[in-house]
Amino acid sequence: MTSSPSGSTAFFALALLTICGLVLLLLRYYLPLRSTPAYVIVPVFLSIALPASIVLLVPIDLASSAGTETDGGRGIWLPEKVVYKSWRTTYWLTFSLTWFILPYLGEYCDSGYREPRAQVLDAIRSNGRYQLIMLGSTILGAIYILLQNGFDRDSLESLVMALAYAWGLVLAIYLMGHGLVALPRTLYRYASISGRLKRLQGQAPKVHDKLTESLDKLDQYEYQVVQLKQRKNGTAREFQEWIEELTEMSNLPENRVDVVGRTATTAVPPVITERYLADLTRKLKRARHAKVRFSDEWDRLIAKALRTQAILDSQASQRLEFKSSAFETQTQGPLSRLTLLTPYTRYLYHVHVIPALSYLASFTATLASLAIIWSECVNPLNPKLSLIGLTVVHHPPSSRGQIGFGGQVVAAAWLCYMCICAFFSLTEVKVWGNRALVKRGTYLESATWYSLQVAKLTVPLAYNFVTFTPPTIYKNTSFHRFLGRLIKLTPLGMGFSNYFPMFILVPVLASTFGLYGWVKRVCGFGDLLEDEEDADDGNGGASANESGLGRWREGRALIEREVQGASGNSLGLSQRSGLVSPPGGRAATSSSAGRYSDQAPVGAAASTSNSRASARASASGGVSRAQRDSETRVERERRIRREEEEGNFFTDFGSRVRNTFETADFSFSRPKWMSGDDEGAEAGAGSRIAGARGSAQDEGSGSASTGWTRLFGGRPEEGRVRL
Repeated sequence: MTSSPSGSTAFFALALLTICGLVLLLLRYYLPLRSTPAYVIVPVFLSIALPASIVLLVPIDLASSAGTETDGGRGIWLPEKVVYKSWRTTYWLTFSLTWFILPYLGEYCDSGYREPRAQVLDAIRSNGRYQLIMLGSTILGAIYILLQNGFDRDSLESLVMALAYAWGLVLAIYLMGHGLVALPRTLYRYASISGRLKRLQGQAPKVHDKLTESLDKLDQYEYQVVQLKQRKNGTAREFQEWIEELTEMSNLPENRVDVVGRTATTAVPPVITERYLADLTRKLKRARHAKVRFSDEWDRLIAKALRTQAILDSQASQRLEFKSSAFETQTQGPLSRLTLLTPYTRYLYHVHVIPALSYLASFTATLASLAIIWSECVNPLNPKLSLIGLTVVHHPPSSRGQIGFGGQVVAAAWLCYMCICAFFSLTEVKVWGNRALVKRGTYLESATWYSLQVAKLTVPLAYNFVTFTPPTIYKNTSFHRFLGRLIKLTPLGMGFSNYFPMFILVPVLASTFGLYGWVKRVCGFGDLLEDEEDADDGNGGASANESGLGRWREGRALIEREVQGASGNSLGLSQRSGLVSPPGGRAATSSSAGRYSDQAPVGAAASTSNSRASARASASGGVSRAQRDSETRVERERRIRREEEEGNFFTDFGSRVRNTFETADFSFSRPKWMSGDDEGAEAGAGSRIAGARGSAQDEGSGSASTGWTRLFGGRPEEGRVRL
């Protein structure tokens, strides 16, 4: 090792700066950096940047311990001392963020108390059960390690690191196994344009129901704030200021207070306490962020459906142009204003190029998933059969395996794919409660939780990947001497690290064969783990296909109504131009043969700007509400009024009896032999018909009286028309 590591050091520093810049851009996408407190930004930034640096540090560690003998093919390497200290610093910072800082920080941000001291105490109480579970596991592990190796510093350090590694590996193996199947399948399904539109329409009813439910919850909590405001003068002074702050947070119109009050399920307690106000504040914050979350999800779904429908319709004219709409801004990127493609080249790109790339990416991801699954299963039995190890080690004929720059690139690619599959499952598996990532509107507690999961999963996945290489290589790495040696200090830890990754077959088989649907039918809680696209594949049988067809039709109607309402035609009287045609059918032929233009008309631009202002005010929790929220509330009010007008059994029975007597025919019909002429018969018929009409009783009685006067020689009035 006579070469100087100056070039590698410069590359390593530049790569770290690049990672930090990308992490800042990621945080800016999901969080408003100016309004987010620094005590949240810094831990979240570190919990993402440090695991990302591990993806860079693992290949450098492999090349530093098993580099080639030639300087040109050695790759990026650093001195052994630098690598070891880098591992120690990165691991213990990540460990502190994962198990101590981020859990308390999340509860601190979610707390409803006003004072920082009260928020800290509330965070400690909220994490009490979690910490007790961790303490109990630590005590059991300490007893085992002390009986196995005795009491020393390495035993205590091994206990802490082994427990953290074990829990992280369990979660990482499950999430990665699910993602190894879900990610290639998602890429494959994305290639079908008609199937993509059908899935979007099938998801629309569920998203719309969640949006409506979030609006209902927000109304209930805001109604409690209105009740508190009415009783503000009877509370303590500090509670009055607190209630004023809650009033500023809420935004319930006065004309809806009575409507919400009739459906309210909770009321303000007689005695207002600090704990009640804190609980109401927490619920109000969660409801506001849930509303923002599902509003953003609904807008994005509508925008994707519009773009997909435009792509599907362009197959007839072979010219594609995305028209501006109120929802188009939800899917536009920073380069959306640049017009680089013509309508024809845009058609080729979206109809032919993207599906081909999707199929290619799906095929590549499938091969990578199979290689990872194979390596996980055969690595404990025979490490030489590991496909990942064979691709990383490029010089097997030497006395020991060697890794050059090409092996480092391949190793980084494998580790990135494993992490992507695990993180992809975080958004697919629905067991995380109300947490979600929202563009520029992520709840602070959700941001801390997702960053915690990134920090928790990366270290176990990184060490699991290192073990894919031959033992003569990974046992000489600084990562193994720092972490692996302590994990395998006991036989139980060694067996768990070697053989537990074989359980990756459980989530792989569950995702491949749709076992989540079977769990749903048997146990009733399969919605937590069910793939949203299982019903489309027919895994649930005929009932699943029928329900999927019903959801698709309902979703198509919801999307069409939303688009018509956003375009100013809430009654749907405009001409439908194939906006949401059935997927799989023939695309609507475009009737316009003129030249396409990427410039939106003036009216559409104004509509887009107004929708942007409305969406921005809604996302920031301002005074104004989005138009669809008001339309949803109007529908809800109509339903309530209709239920109130229906009445009970006795009211319905009385109405039916009254209608029976009012519509019955009690008029006297004289026989023909009493009629003097044909005119009299016509008069009698007219009296019968007039008497049968309950809504024209006056005319009926007049006709009947005229008929009775004709019996005594009277004559009908001149010019009188009888019906």
